[in-house]
Amino acid sequence: MNTSDLRFDPHWAERRVLEIQTKLHRWASDDPHRRFDDLFNLVADPSFLLMAWERVAGNKGARSAGIDGASVDFVRERIGGENFLAELREQLTSRGFRPLPVRERMIPKPGSRKRRRLGIPTVADRVVQASLKLVLEPIFEADFAPCSYGFRPNRRAHDAMAETLFLASKTYEWVLEGDIAACFDEISHPALMDRVRARIADKRVLALVKAFLKAGILTEVGARQETVTGTPQGGSATRKAHVVSGSRWLEVRLMPGT
Repeated sequence: MNTSDLRFDPHWAERRVLEIQTKLHRWASDDPHRRFDDLFNLVADPSFLLMAWERVAGNKGARSAGIDGASVDFVRERIGGENFLAELREQLTSRGFRPLPVRERMIPKPGSRKRRRLGIPTVADRVVQASLKLVLEPIFEADFAPCSYGFRPNRRAHDAMAETLFLASKTYEWVLEGDIAACFDEISHPALMDRVRARIADKRVLALVKAFLKAGILTEVGARQETVTGTPQGGSATRKAHVVSGSRWLEVRLMPGT
């Protein structure tokens, strides 16, 4: 495939990305033990980067800036989307790309006096994470059970609730609910990387995933903090990491009545 085409056409990019994703998902479904190599070229592919940019720019957090102070609007007005993606692609292909620490923002937890940490990556990091997600998601989607709803495309809590109500009308009498305390903060990096390696053989992609995990945090008081465990909430790739690791889920598990 030609990965040097810098055609700046979102509709063309979307069609091309969907076509490749369909192939990746089919290959992963046909062989549950297949390990994928040569995926890094897709992460740096212009169509994947453009699709990633469109998603980042359309996200409700687009106005938020990372530690470099640049928001999506800033990138648009001062650099231009096309120039920004061309430069970002050059950094990826030359192996010069390095994720920056996420900017910490503590927000209140609903219905509680406690606060949770939100990590805001730079726009460049968000775009690369989104491109990485576009490549990896169709592969790992092939491995998930139909009853799993957490952090998956086209699935949400309301879908799980609807299935629960439907099954409850079919002689099922028990609904079991569980949670893991501080799961975002406690995900084991080695365990997560082992899960990723089970499907991904491309060392450049593995290095990129690890680099995001180890990028660190710039706290609200301006201190640099290493990330030894866990994944900061706020980035596309970190949300997918929660699913792959199995540390965070929303599953419908009902028990039939006796």
